[in-house]
Amino acid sequence: MNRRTINAVVILGVLSLVSILIVQLVWVRKTMEMQAKNIAIQEKEDSLNIKEFSEQAHIAFINVLNIISQKTDDYSDKYGAVKQLRTNHFTIDISEELQPFYLETLLKKALYNQNIHQDFVYGIYDCFTDTLVFSNLIKFTKDSLYLSVNETIPGLTSAKLRLKKDGHYFTVFFPNVKAKPIEPTVFISPWIYISIIVLLVLVFFAYSLAIIFRQKRLSEVKNDFINNMTHELKTPISTISLSSEMLMRMNDDDPEKVRKYAGIIYKENKRLENQVERVLNVAKLDKDQVVLNKEQFDVHELLAEVKENFEFNQSQQGGKIALFTEASTFSIQADPVHLTNVVYNLLDNAVKYCIEKPDIQIRTRNEKNGLTIEITDNGIGIKRENLKMIFDKFYRVPTGNIHNVKGFGLGLYYVKLIVEAHHGKIDVKSSVGKGTTFVLWFPLG
Repeated sequence: MNRRTINAVVILGVLSLVSILIVQLVWVRKTMEMQAKNIAIQEKEDSLNIKEFSEQAHIAFINVLNIISQKTDDYSDKYGAVKQLRTNHFTIDISEELQPFYLETLLKKALYNQNIHQDFVYGIYDCFTDTLVFSNLIKFTKDSLYLSVNETIPGLTSAKLRLKKDGHYFTVFFPNVKAKPIEPTVFISPWIYISIIVLLVLVFFAYSLAIIFRQKRLSEVKNDFINNMTHELKTPISTISLSSEMLMRMNDDDPEKVRKYAGIIYKENKRLENQVERVLNVAKLDKDQVVLNKEQFDVHELLAEVKENFEFNQSQQGGKIALFTEASTFSIQADPVHLTNVVYNLLDNAVKYCIEKPDIQIRTRNEKNGLTIEITDNGIGIKRENLKMIFDKFYRVPTGNIHNVKGFGLGLYYVKLIVEAHHGKIDVKSSVGKGTTFVLWFPLG
């Protein structure tokens, strides 16, 4: 996937995200407007219903008072006798005592005439005993209009009162009529919905971009690996082909040249075999497949051998190596073959990626109940954006104008795999143009 394709995907993704956001904003606005409209309508309806019920109840109770006092012409002097304590609770002052059955009959008729078809409970106050005695629940039914049932309302039982000591009154309570105070509607804000949707879209978009860039990087790594492998294999094949051709042209009277070219063919063939074997073996390595033959291993002895080998090979090129064995405990349980390969891999990289004469320092120390091996070079260094990928299989750090660095990108992958198989850790610090430091830690014992 080329850069133009990736840019197109990013632009389309951003446009899609903006479109979704605009649509969500429009719907949120419409939802909030509709909700505000519904609340206003409900408030108006509740207000009208409460007002209508209150007026009808007042008229019904005044009619009851008129019958009790045997007057039907004057409402004004009775209106003040009816007091509304709550939406569903009224008290009516009277001048004489009442029989419960008689009051119940009057209330049923008066409420029905005012189209109040609600269950109710009434209570008669006795000023002599300071007691308010409530009736059973009077239920409204279509068949019998009102029916007295043996049922009481919680909290409405006969009780001593201290609120009213003079005069007589009765009270009427409608249990099914409830005040409906205007409260803000409880709902999950649409902004929460839109935030969740946008967040999910962003996560999906970011995940998709990460996959795209990862696939692009893997594609580049694969192509780089194929190019390097082709170059690594092509060289010995060309050498073998050329040497074979020379042998075919030669006469048998020059055995020295025959041996020379035969040796070249043998050497390049082994090199080719080793390269193929290396690719096949390392590519198959996995954390669950690494088999270690551990034994008690002297790390300082290995590093001394590494130092001697380096000085022998790099003496003519002017390379330097310094070994600082500061660790007091330097024997660990490890696989000698794999651990030796790890150290030589890091040393080979230090030489390959160095423009000037190699100057390498190896230092050991004990820390965190383990042995630390620190290898520092003066190479070209590694950029920060490449550091997190150097241990990936087949990945090779871009070398700019340096084209003579060969390899398959398997060395550091192998190094990390072996270190972690020993339950160790590996870290890397680098500065471009100054060098790189690899820090290996292995547990003791």
